[in-house]
Amino acid sequence: MKLYYHPASTTSRPLMLFAAESNIPLEMQVVDLFTGEHYQPPFAEGVNPNRQVPVLEDGDFRLTESATILKYLAVKTKSPLYPEELKARARVNERIDWINTQLNRDLCYGLVYPQAFPHHKRPTDEHQKGTLAWAKERAAGWLSVLDKHIIGGNDYLCGSQITIADYYGASFVNTAAIIGSDLSGYPNIQRWLGNMKKLKSWGKTFEVVEGFAASLKGSFEKV
Repeated sequence: MKLYYHPASTTSRPLMLFAAESNIPLEMQVVDLFTGEHYQPPFAEGVNPNRQVPVLEDGDFRLTESATILKYLAVKTKSPLYPEELKARARVNERIDWINTQLNRDLCYGLVYPQAFPHHKRPTDEHQKGTLAWAKERAAGWLSVLDKHIIGGNDYLCGSQITIADYYGASFVNTAAIIGSDLSGYPNIQRWLGNMKKLKSWGKTFEVVEGFAASLKGSFEKV
């Protein structure tokens, strides 16, 4: 199997982490997002017309969308981190969908990316300021739900056992660190992320984006 990815991609890191921790043999093909390789014909026309990573190739079968790829790899390898029991699996799917449709939209695309990546910055200062103010308030609301109701006293997103939902969610929640937020107002999230950072492959998986974050200058709107 071959994975097209980039280590600075929030959606690539769950797959990188899961594959490394689960010893899944993948041919890793970097697509350089910073030089616009994903917009060039070899990738944009031949691999993914969405011009995004990650993409998984398994023989002549090609799959896009990070959450779908993560579930595919888990099922293919019969990973215990994606339980087969109906209700347990539904809970994992629910957590992944919640991260994707709620938190990601406001924390990542609304608050972090417009401040960290020039191509996400809004066209005017007024527009940028309004975007950040809206996203900051909503992201804080989602983080509060995550902290108090989803994690609560649990070690992981679905209870006492780690699942692929944790691999998925940790990459998105940890984007707050790019703008210097330590999430100190959310102690359960901090504790959960602390558990995830104990994984042996965490440091290698996140070293590129952590280096990028360290290179950013200026003050940021934080959550």
